[in-house]
Amino acid sequence: MDNLLSGLRAAAEPTRLRLLALCAEGETTASDLVRILGQSQPRVSRHLKLLCEAGLLDRFREGNWAFYRLADETTPGGRLAGRLVALIPDNDAQAMLDRRRLAEIKEARAAAAEAYFRANAAHWDSIRSLHVDEVEVERALRDALPPRIGTLVDIGTGTGRMLELFADRIERGVGIDRSRDMLAVARAKLDAAGLHHCQVRQGDMYCLPLPDGSADAVVVHQVLHYADRPAAAVAEAARVLRPGGALVIADFAPHRLEALRDEHAHRRLGIAEEEVGDWCRAAGLKPGVARHLPGEPLTVTIWRVERPAAARAMRPVVEVGEAVS
Repeated sequence: MDNLLSGLRAAAEPTRLRLLALCAEGETTASDLVRILGQSQPRVSRHLKLLCEAGLLDRFREGNWAFYRLADETTPGGRLAGRLVALIPDNDAQAMLDRRRLAEIKEARAAAAEAYFRANAAHWDSIRSLHVDEVEVERALRDALPPRIGTLVDIGTGTGRMLELFADRIERGVGIDRSRDMLAVARAKLDAAGLHHCQVRQGDMYCLPLPDGSADAVVVHQVLHYADRPAAAVAEAARVLRPGGALVIADFAPHRLEALRDEHAHRRLGIAEEEVGDWCRAAGLKPGVARHLPGEPLTVTIWRVERPAAARAMRPVVEVGEAVS
């Protein structure tokens, strides 16, 4: 009862109700909210602080920026926030104006993200041309996971493609990446697709900003060949995986294309099947049968492994400065 009253008191103010409605549209920075509301930074920050303390909003730090969104709907505060926002009439004049201003900001953000993507597209296209069609890879990835998933975590999310790929199957998606530029691309794509149940976070694959056993499925797509310590990355993925959950890894089979190391910063020229098996067993996971998708000259391998119900994942030792691709 006390939590309910606290949440209602926090929301019972015009500006704070507007903030809830805006944050329901997806992750938004404090500076964007200041522009939309036309109020001072200290005042908006105070309102946001009250909403976070009441459990209605979540706040995530990313460098010098802070992002806000409605609290997760699995929490009492998140459920209350969702119900309050649903009560705001769609034709409310102030709400319509706020949404229009937010749309303008998102369009500008999407344009900046698209410019970055275009500038780097040659990098991805040059590698994509060396292996099997991406459509076939994505079909195999979908085959590796069940039709319904609670929480999906995508490690090294990049442009957020894995979140898009599984969006129709998941209740909640969380993408983790070290690069703010890539996160900007991912946010723009998720916003454009209206995938508000998906979010991205800045983080390190060796120290994920997630609690133990919080994911029903984890995807690591074309990430481990960048890793200095792939075994530690697998162990950290296992840590956040719930008992009975599945980890899917997609990466290149061993190859001899030194140019990928020299020109594209690949630390490993592919990954052997037995290596992945060793890493998974060390992390308390049960390896399954690997699926190979031959290409010319690169073969993509997809591993599906499970965390047994009685197993406990190992927590890796994290070294300062380790980064996700």
